[in-house]
Amino acid sequence: MAREGRLVGESLLGMTPSTSRPPNTHSVFRYLLVLAIVAIGALYAAPNLWQPDPALQIKGIEEDQGVSAESLESMAEILNAASIRIKSKTLNPDGSALIRLVGGNEDQIRAKDLVEAQLDKAVYTIALNQAPTTPQWLRDLGGKPMSLGLDLSGGVHFLLEVDMEKFIGDRIASNQATLEDAFREAGLRYAPGKRWVQGQQLVIPFGDETTRDQALELATQRMEGFAILAREVDGLPALRLSMEPATVRELEDLAISQNLQSLRNRVNELGVSEPQVQRLGRTRIVLDLPGIQDSARAKEILNKFANLDFRLSAKTSDRASQVETYEYRGGIERVQVANIVTGDQVTNAVQDYDQETQQPQVSISLDNAGGQRMNEVTSKNVGHPMSIIFKELKVLERTVIEDGKEVSKPYTVETKRLISVANINSALGFNFRITGLGLQEARDLALLLRAGALAAPMYIVEERTVGASLGEHNIKAGINSMMFGFALIVLFMLVYYRWFGLAANIALIVNLVLIVAVMSVLGATLTLPGIAGMVLTVGMAVDANVLIFSRIREELLVSKPQQAIMAGFDRAFTTILDANITTFFVAIILFSVGSGPVRGFAVTLAVGIVTSVFTAIVGTRALVNLMYGGRKLESLKI
Repeated sequence: MAREGRLVGESLLGMTPSTSRPPNTHSVFRYLLVLAIVAIGALYAAPNLWQPDPALQIKGIEEDQGVSAESLESMAEILNAASIRIKSKTLNPDGSALIRLVGGNEDQIRAKDLVEAQLDKAVYTIALNQAPTTPQWLRDLGGKPMSLGLDLSGGVHFLLEVDMEKFIGDRIASNQATLEDAFREAGLRYAPGKRWVQGQQLVIPFGDETTRDQALELATQRMEGFAILAREVDGLPALRLSMEPATVRELEDLAISQNLQSLRNRVNELGVSEPQVQRLGRTRIVLDLPGIQDSARAKEILNKFANLDFRLSAKTSDRASQVETYEYRGGIERVQVANIVTGDQVTNAVQDYDQETQQPQVSISLDNAGGQRMNEVTSKNVGHPMSIIFKELKVLERTVIEDGKEVSKPYTVETKRLISVANINSALGFNFRITGLGLQEARDLALLLRAGALAAPMYIVEERTVGASLGEHNIKAGINSMMFGFALIVLFMLVYYRWFGLAANIALIVNLVLIVAVMSVLGATLTLPGIAGMVLTVGMAVDANVLIFSRIREELLVSKPQQAIMAGFDRAFTTILDANITTFFVAIILFSVGSGPVRGFAVTLAVGIVTSVFTAIVGTRALVNLMYGGRKLESLKI
């Protein structure tokens, strides 16, 4: 059994030991391999020694809008006049500018306010940033420091709930118009005056069973993803259409996916560095904005859901069901319900000013399908007015009774208003302008249209702000706790295990270096729970060494020192591997089902388990072999 265990432990790096060598010795190649792994780990952990500089990043909203050298010099003069020391200022090839500061977060925030007062925020985005100071040669090798999470760098955390009930209900309501047109084309008369949409179902009553059965056949052909049943409702033959569960899940996934993309685009517009946007469960999205200070502006943009409908004004031949009425400039305007195009088909939107009136406007570009549709409709309606409807979903709260208690529940209300009515003088194409908006309204609309429309309305259910000073405090507290625990462990191992303790301590340091290196290479984000995971990993790494050394002590009672060392490592190997594999599975589960801080802890724990097994089994053994391997030992102090 001892020989079996020895082969397993010795073959960890894929090499079978030579029986001709003295006991507890490795080949030179084995030592060089371990040394190479440690050296590579130290190389990729090294970027974390260079702390980033607090900086301002200035970038034009439009690709062709760059920061000029004169503007950069002017900003530098303003900051110097305010006693804010500048480390360096750089114009990047993409037209953006980076101003590195000597001071801390307070100077960074002051500098941002001063720069914003000078630049037009409608043209430029000014973002707080942490500019890397890693040497270029190290960056060329792929070295980069770990990103800091929200709790370490400060910022804002949002938890958003997607209103799936309204989203699914709207999808079902849109199918009502489809069925109405299909029944009308087929000459099938349904009972008038009845409300079709009932929750997440469509209930369609008919005057007789023959018509109902014909409608059933037609609806089965047209309505995929619906379960359709023939029923009686209020004494009338009717059809009941319910979305199948698979269709509901598919729509939910679609809504979450599109909302995630739109949120990422909006966050990019805010100029946030290293944002985290991820799904949580079936209906929620977690959004972390590290480094952001203007949480009110972030909340305003994230909690605002606007879109546009481009429609023709009503014609005298339109039926009442095809027309909506809106107040416009003190009168009533009749507008067709059917859209020409919507904001979903906008590829770019920029807030600028009308050259004649100097009033704010939004210049819009449509995608291929939207441009062709706009051209097709407007070319047939030259001289007829076109209307633009501004749609906005507002998040309100209402009090409901749950379990006998009053609780506030958010809900969304859609508001529509007519913002423009203008005659079509000629066929429109892919580019046109929208007027009639205030300055801030035009800016927000341009931003939201650029970011893309949301598939489903959302509302913020949780908001948490972490100040930059608290982030610094968390870093100091986390590092201090790790260093304090590490110092106690090192002292205990030296006193209790002597030279074996020294080998374990060296392996422990290598373990931390490898954890940092792997997380840096993976691009993982370090959070406060991540630091806790490192502290836990240190304890687990020591635990593995304690198992080995205790086993060696037991073997010394029945074996000679060299055989005791060999048996101690070999027989502890399986125990260490089993214990770490089970913990590794727990880390994987935490990563799969968790989010935010839980994931940060899980990543650090999983990486730490792998590195601690390597350092305990391979690293510590290599060091012990260097100390005692091949020597004639009469006794062993452990």
